[in-house]
Amino acid sequence: MGARWSAVLHVGAGVDPAPLHAALAAAVAEVEAQMTTRRAESDLMRLNRAGPDRWIDLPEHLVEVLAAGLAIGQASGGAFEIGMGDAVAAWGFSGAAADPGRIRAALKEPRRPACEVLELDCANRRARKHGPLALDLCGIAKGYGVDRLAETARAFGIGSALMSIDGELRALGPRPGGQPWAVAVERPDPGQRAAHAVLALESGAVATSGDYRHWVDLGGRRLSHTMDPRRGAPLAASPASVTVLAPRCMEADAWATALMVLGREEGAALARRLGLSVLFLERDGAGLAETAIGPGFAA
Repeated sequence: MGARWSAVLHVGAGVDPAPLHAALAAAVAEVEAQMTTRRAESDLMRLNRAGPDRWIDLPEHLVEVLAAGLAIGQASGGAFEIGMGDAVAAWGFSGAAADPGRIRAALKEPRRPACEVLELDCANRRARKHGPLALDLCGIAKGYGVDRLAETARAFGIGSALMSIDGELRALGPRPGGQPWAVAVERPDPGQRAAHAVLALESGAVATSGDYRHWVDLGGRRLSHTMDPRRGAPLAASPASVTVLAPRCMEADAWATALMVLGREEGAALARRLGLSVLFLERDGAGLAETAIGPGFAA
């Protein structure tokens, strides 16, 4: 998925780490094989190629992520939208260069939300589309990959671990001795890597979406990778970053994207209504303005 994974784990003396490492690598490889748009043979791309009104059998994990993506899309009022695959590819965020012709098509494309076009049959692990729809799970699949790492470690009896893919992390219990994991909230500066703040994470997940790490340069203008579902284009304006705490990394990942799209004012109001723990960072001259919401970011 264009990112690296890591796992810091504490195991008992004499335990052979090789089977654990192999199982963790297999878990993220499975997520990629099912959910990436960078491989034509992935299960997601197979669904994207399918014609309308045809049931397509899918793996259990992919169905779970599609269902979560649709649910968060509706809960966010459409700010999180998994049906943006054409726009993501057109603007150069799927591994290939931006394509002006495809950009123009994406901007003009009338859009129906994925929840109106994609039908899921979770019990039978299948899906069908009722119209044109290009799915992209870049705002949720990496978080789910982190959850799969945590589930795999737990199956080996691991009770102390910190898993990550890109900017998404999940703690599986505290460090040995009961101390929390120290997780940095990065300063949203494209020119350097520095911590803005440090979170004490004992369990649960954290994800950050921002405008400072992944972008394309188009005509001398830097455009963030976060897409505006209303326009079929990168966000014209957004917070510098949004960090979300949640029990599962899949939810933290998706909500960080949704709240970037909504912006600080509307996003903060929704976060308060839903009881989310969120930190908005916005540029304020040479400094940063914080908006902290929820118990996870209480002073």
